[in-house]
Amino acid sequence: MKNSGFIAKRYLFSRKHISLISTLTFISITGITIGTALLIVVLSVFNGFFDVIKSFLLSYDPDLRIEASGAQTFAQNEEIMSQIRSLPEVQIISPYVEGKALLAIEGSQNEVVDVKGVERDSFFQLVDIEESVTTGVFDLSVRNRTPGIIVHEDLKNRLRLNVEDDLALLSAAGMKNALTQITVPQSFRFDLRGAYYLQQITGSPKVFVDIEAAKRLFRVRGEITGMDIKLSNNEQAEEVKEKLSVILGTDFKISTWYDLQKPLYDVMYLEKWGSFLVLILIVIVAVLNIIGSLTMIVIQKQRDIGILMSMGYSRKGIKSIFRKQGLYIGLIGCGIGGTLGLALSWAQMKFGFVKLSSAFIIDAYPVLISPLDVSIILVASLGLCILASWYPAHRAGQVQPADAVRYE
Repeated sequence: MKNSGFIAKRYLFSRKHISLISTLTFISITGITIGTALLIVVLSVFNGFFDVIKSFLLSYDPDLRIEASGAQTFAQNEEIMSQIRSLPEVQIISPYVEGKALLAIEGSQNEVVDVKGVERDSFFQLVDIEESVTTGVFDLSVRNRTPGIIVHEDLKNRLRLNVEDDLALLSAAGMKNALTQITVPQSFRFDLRGAYYLQQITGSPKVFVDIEAAKRLFRVRGEITGMDIKLSNNEQAEEVKEKLSVILGTDFKISTWYDLQKPLYDVMYLEKWGSFLVLILIVIVAVLNIIGSLTMIVIQKQRDIGILMSMGYSRKGIKSIFRKQGLYIGLIGCGIGGTLGLALSWAQMKFGFVKLSSAFIIDAYPVLISPLDVSIILVASLGLCILASWYPAHRAGQVQPADAVRYE
């Protein structure tokens, strides 16, 4: 029967009087609306935080990083670098040498620091660090036979350093040679050229020197610790990783931007979908109301069901009426809730009404609306509503026409 939708609407939204059934229907729609809106807002906020953290980490982390598998360094091979550059997604390759060293300052305390040796030009294209320089300049070149060094602003302030101060670095390799060969540990002198400031979310800030100076410091001439790669689109990282695995083989470890901070990103995803599971309980409670209200309609309308079946309605047609009631409740609740959730998310994204109470890298809750997340929420909520109508529809289909008409 083609008019099953009309009958379903009349059963749900009768204007003759307000009954317990219509009240339960209104509560069900309200629950679906609130649950859907909250899910969209909360997941959009989690997406916003993920995007903020990702952007800050990618201001320093590369899209891809290549390191030796099972070793600290590997030979700097121009042939391999040429093969990597041949990939159309690859924009920049920045080799580096990294390690820990003892920073020695005359008249001050010594401190262990993370030293990273970079090629200035390629590193500047990879990381927009020049704008983060707070004191002096990012100059690692050799002047008066002394290479330059750049430190983090926090380290500079803590050790009370000034531009043009003379600093010494001593690596573990240098100390080991001194102990085994019974010689004075060889330290390398550097001229402090400047300081930078980058917001650190994970890890400790680096001390930057020229890559050749770092090779001498860590005694790895002709070798590098790894290569940082920037892609035209960081979302292609997994795809390019697979291509590089074929080119480089098992001798190299390839990490995407996600792999480099995997524990942090995994926790953020876990929190996001954990919140989804908690908030979907609101929708489930509303779904239980739908089951109750539709079942009451079946009980109340048994005579009508019997008459409809006597007129030629099949059991399948009767079930369709009550399934459509669940569908209509879901469409109304998801429609209003989805619109409300998107409107609130857009308002927060545009105007930042809700501020963060504590100091953070941003002042208001970030929001990023994901079409995929919105689709998952709407489909899940609507699916639950349709599922809720299964039992009432099944019960309505079991009504015997003769008994229903006789006793009514």
